[in-house]
Amino acid sequence: MTTPARLEIIPLLGFPQLEAPCHLGELVMASLKENQLTPQQGDVLVVAHKIISKAEGAVIDLNTVTPSEKAIDIAQQTGKEPEMVEVILGQSKKIVRQSHGVIICENLLGLICANAGVDRSNAGEDKVVLLPENPDHSANELRQFLKAKFDVDVGVLVADTHGRPWREGAIGMCIGLSGADPFLDYRGQHDLYDYEMQTEIECVADELCAAGTLLMGQGNEGIPLVLIKGAKIQIDPHASSTGLLRDPDRDLFR
Repeated sequence: MTTPARLEIIPLLGFPQLEAPCHLGELVMASLKENQLTPQQGDVLVVAHKIISKAEGAVIDLNTVTPSEKAIDIAQQTGKEPEMVEVILGQSKKIVRQSHGVIICENLLGLICANAGVDRSNAGEDKVVLLPENPDHSANELRQFLKAKFDVDVGVLVADTHGRPWREGAIGMCIGLSGADPFLDYRGQHDLYDYEMQTEIECVADELCAAGTLLMGQGNEGIPLVLIKGAKIQIDPHASSTGLLRDPDRDLFR
């Protein structure tokens, strides 16, 4: 695949705040029209996971949570609220590491991340937002809706902001997708010096989510949608995000 001559990353402005379960596809379509944007074949829509979570009702009021003894014990060790810890435990397969102020979990989606992806920012007073139960399914529903409305096939990537081992700061990464191959595989191709590449697989889904997050910001900007044109990505109706997770048997650090 040739490198695109230009990559356009277009924020969708004016998206409303979501407070209750709602039809996300209708709101996304309205936002595209309000921003005078018409998706084209091969475009990629990057969606902040929080609007999917909120649309699906994946929001918990901490005042309704009764912490278990385990949650209370971990809260004492980490300095976190027991109610918050209880929600984190409910979203986790296991705790990978913990320290004061930090709980790193393998969450129900298999992601290794802080607090199992449970987030207080932009959630509302005493509330937390969970990750979508099935981000691939949510992305596919949105892609199919847009395909029916605009008669084009776009890739949909669900973005979340994660920290990384050995690197300061967080970046946007892909936690769910539909219609877009997350990888570009260069194995077997030759570089400028005719060396045959052996291991070069580029995670373009994470790169595009990181690029989209540059315009989305961390929520106070109110930009949860970004349309990307000219992306170096393969439209694949059968793609999923499961291949983004490294098999524990190949993980040298866990």
